[in-house]
Amino acid sequence: MKEVFINVAVKDVNQSMAFYTELGFTNNPQYSDDQSKCMVWSDAIYVMLMNHAKFQTFTAKPIADTKGNIAAIFALSVESFDKVNEVVEKGLKAGGTEPKPLMDYGFMQLRTIEDFDGHTWEIFFMDATKVPEQG
Repeated sequence: MKEVFINVAVKDVNQSMAFYTELGFTNNPQYSDDQSKCMVWSDAIYVMLMNHAKFQTFTAKPIADTKGNIAAIFALSVESFDKVNEVVEKGLKAGGTEPKPLMDYGFMQLRTIEDFDGHTWEIFFMDATKVPEQG
């Protein structure tokens, strides 16, 4: 099976783990320690929350200030538009921010949430039966 591991640098691993738990992730202790937490979105998608010291061991580049600069946008699908709202509202209550309003494309609705470190996540629902035909 192919899997995706998204590695992000965070200032407070435990605070970030609590935030991602509210979004609906679960912790996999097998890949977690005091400096990093493995958060599971699905059977194939994992987010590794690493403190700056541990993250820095994987790169020679400086860690970006994602509070003031965008490095990437990560998008996660959910099973309904109600679930989009549920995930984002829980994230907001846990301390996240919503940097822009809902985007509705007819076939896809998405909301954006940022964690404490400014990592940007789009939570979206897409109805493939409503995707406009190309041509």
